[in-house]
Amino acid sequence: MAARTGSCCAPIARQPLAEDAAADLAALLKAVADPVRLRLLSMIGSHPDGEACVCDLTDAFDVTAPTISHHLKVLRTAGLIDGERRGTWVYYWIVPQQVARLGELFTPLAAPAAAG
Repeated sequence: MAARTGSCCAPIARQPLAEDAAADLAALLKAVADPVRLRLLSMIGSHPDGEACVCDLTDAFDVTAPTISHHLKVLRTAGLIDGERRGTWVYYWIVPQQVARLGELFTPLAAPAAAG
């Protein structure tokens, strides 16, 4: 099997990751490597207004509000979401550049093989 080179390959297959790049990407992957956090990220990203109130998120889970807050903090610390307090509620939105980094990491590897 011939090795792929150039822009056809995902960053992970193009060349070995530098230590700092690997650490940064591992932090992102670790942040989404939990089912609750992955669902939260999806719920925030797919919310019709482009942002979601924490009040819209908590009822979807069978965990306590402090647990949801912890998961949101992990996502926020990783830079995948950002938020703003408005009155008594916090509203969250996706940080597109950070989420895109996750997608770009494997995208060409996930492309379907050409029929031959």
